[in-house]
Amino acid sequence: MRSLALLALLVPCVACDQVTKALAVAHLKGQPGVDVVVGIFRLVYAENPGAFLGLGRALPEGVRQGLFVVGVALLLLGVGVVALRHRLPGPLFVGLGLLIAGGAGNLMDRLSRAGHVVDFAVISVGPLRTGVFNVADVQIVVAGGLLALAARRRKTPHDLGAPAPA
Repeated sequence: MRSLALLALLVPCVACDQVTKALAVAHLKGQPGVDVVVGIFRLVYAENPGAFLGLGRALPEGVRQGLFVVGVALLLLGVGVVALRHRLPGPLFVGLGLLIAGGAGNLMDRLSRAGHVVDFAVISVGPLRTGVFNVADVQIVVAGGLLALAARRRKTPHDLGAPAPA
């Protein structure tokens, strides 16, 4: 049952990420940015060789590939094993699922775009401005929020995800 629940979360999340990135490539690449809501929400095409906000983009190619492809793939595999083998409360399960979905979406980009991830959205509120991001990044941030909330809860064996019976 957990496998089906995880699949039901992963498929639409990864599909949404990949479709929006394909639309960004088709309609934004090589074009000036587009203001969706002037001064607040802008679409602009970018390819990011690094992680969040370009972190690690200056690393040597081999190190970057090892970290952002092999390392991320192993991390996602480990998170998937935890999500499937343990009885987790809903928010923790969904958080791990969103982490896997966002990581998988960006990993798919890296594998198909010479180590780069397609980013296309920027939000500005007054003097605050995000970096350029994508749907997978939003999934990862929401996952982080859910995991932080789950960590703040009282730590009982159930909250920590007791292993499922065999």
